[in-house]
Amino acid sequence: MDVIPFRCEHITTGKESDGTVVIAFPRFKSAWMRKYLLPKRLSPFIHVHLEEHGTAVWESIDGVLTVRQIIEKLAEHFQGEADYESRITTFILQLRKDGFIRLLCPPSPAHR
Repeated sequence: MDVIPFRCEHITTGKESDGTVVIAFPRFKSAWMRKYLLPKRLSPFIHVHLEEHGTAVWESIDGVLTVRQIIEKLAEHFQGEADYESRITTFILQLRKDGFIRLLCPPSPAHR
């Protein structure tokens, strides 16, 4: 809970007309793979459309706030929904698994 999520550098984001976030990541990381393996009409990016809650979490991931601080910040947004803390934590772990974010352990007070 005290880890700091931050967005990976190869991820770009956009907004839909309703304010929700669209995450885009490249199908292939290397230029030669994009050139030779990507069909001509296919977008070089895969797009993931987030819903309202996912957008709120994504926009809170700033590389400064810990997961615990994000949960506290979004308490009002989730309006006391049952088990919203677990939902946020699970979503952040899924973003990490999918390669959209990384988790950084902040330095312990002894190392500061």
